[in-house]
Amino acid sequence: MTKRNLPLLTACLILLIAMVVGACSNAADSNNEGGNATNAPSEATNSPSNEGTGNADKAAFPRTVDSAGGEKVTIDAQPKRVALVHWGLTQELMNFDLDSIAITLPFTEKQSFLGTEVYKPYVAQYDDVVVVGENTQVNLEALLQYDPDVILAGSATNKDIADQLKQIAPTVFIDEEQTNVWTDWQGVMTQFGAIFGLEDNVKTKIDEASAQVEQAKQQLSGVEGKVAYLQVRDKSIWLQGTAYSGDYYEPLGLTPPKEAEGEGVELTLEGLSAINPDHIFLGYFNYNDKSLAALSDEWEQSEVWKKLKAVQSNQVYAIDGELAFGYGPISRINGTDAIVAALKK
Repeated sequence: MTKRNLPLLTACLILLIAMVVGACSNAADSNNEGGNATNAPSEATNSPSNEGTGNADKAAFPRTVDSAGGEKVTIDAQPKRVALVHWGLTQELMNFDLDSIAITLPFTEKQSFLGTEVYKPYVAQYDDVVVVGENTQVNLEALLQYDPDVILAGSATNKDIADQLKQIAPTVFIDEEQTNVWTDWQGVMTQFGAIFGLEDNVKTKIDEASAQVEQAKQQLSGVEGKVAYLQVRDKSIWLQGTAYSGDYYEPLGLTPPKEAEGEGVELTLEGLSAINPDHIFLGYFNYNDKSLAALSDEWEQSEVWKKLKAVQSNQVYAIDGELAFGYGPISRINGTDAIVAALKK
């Protein structure tokens, strides 16, 4: 087929008319606050994909954010591929709508939570969930291959590889002296939200969690006596302290034994008998794999166990300890649900 060329003069006239019409249209839109959204400024393309979160203004990029040690980090565009090399903050990250994430796991990938029913909906929202390390060991080669838009790290947890991380991508360090990353998930998420331009998304999540806790407290208002949360391992059992499991005590209107104040203690059966709580939660770390051992199985055969108040009144409850005693909003939400379900029976 032969292409037919317009005469040069005609083509020039068409181009001139198009330029005039476009200029008039832009002028009209700039004076019309209710103008068509298709004529909005190009910065709107940096808005988050979460509809109705009201982040259009806050999501403007580039933006400069604070990093530990007084450093400032410039984020050129809204991150879509985010790498987190602090193994303890995965739950906070999984509450954000991103395209892809890379994470380090507390244990091995085989032992990880990624395949559990609780986490499946969170994992499914991403195009990719790439594992780039275990605990404090980060696979820098895998991280480089992942090619993140931004890296999130801990000032203490990842201090030994700080320089290497910065060479791979812009890296923001959460100041672990200023933020207790193990208990203050709201503070961690607030900092993540500022990096991603999703501040309003964070507020919504925190408000929802606060409402859930308040509702749970009302549902548990009739519970009396001391409540003990036990972390059940294969060869040890620990009384969860208020320093790490405080969300399950005062905010829910429940009373801990005095031995649970602070970080808690490792227990013997005789030690548990001395505490003799009214309610006992057995937080099994073999909850999803009964082929693994649990020390409480031995205790339950003892006459000392059978004489406990909680045992005699049928107020001993089994929960998933690996989930409930984990760090972050996913653990706290599910742990609260499990506690309410047990104590309302």
